[in-house]
Amino acid sequence: MSSNADIYHEMIVDYSRNPANYGKIEDYDVTFHDSNPLCGDSIDIDMKIDDNQITDIKFHGKGCAICMACSSVLTEITKGKNLDDVRNIEKNDVLSELGLEHLQAVRIKCALLSLKVLKSALYTYLGEHLNDSRDVDKLKEEAANLY
Repeated sequence: MSSNADIYHEMIVDYSRNPANYGKIEDYDVTFHDSNPLCGDSIDIDMKIDDNQITDIKFHGKGCAICMACSSVLTEITKGKNLDDVRNIEKNDVLSELGLEHLQAVRIKCALLSLKVLKSALYTYLGEHLNDSRDVDKLKEEAANLY
């Protein structure tokens, strides 16, 4: 195993044992849940949003090491960001943080479950706060093209 692979492996293990932003937000502005029934991963993401910015984000649930590590990294990436910036987060933004760009297809759903939950929560929030039906349609199209 190369030293980079060792470092990434250590990061995944550390994040899975000591996840960042793990917990619940009681007075969240939006929450969303999804799961991966193939492997048993189950994640909820709660967000506080103020002035079009994610001021707090937490996740809770259970999952494999890759799922937990990616959920941790994703919450770190998004906390404090503008909603438009969060809408533009892509799978490689998360995967590259942990050296998982070439992850096997069978594990990709584990790695991207939190991104799916985050985007679904964001689209739910935005859908509830949009007034123009064209914006809602654009949001639905964006959500449909996530994966």
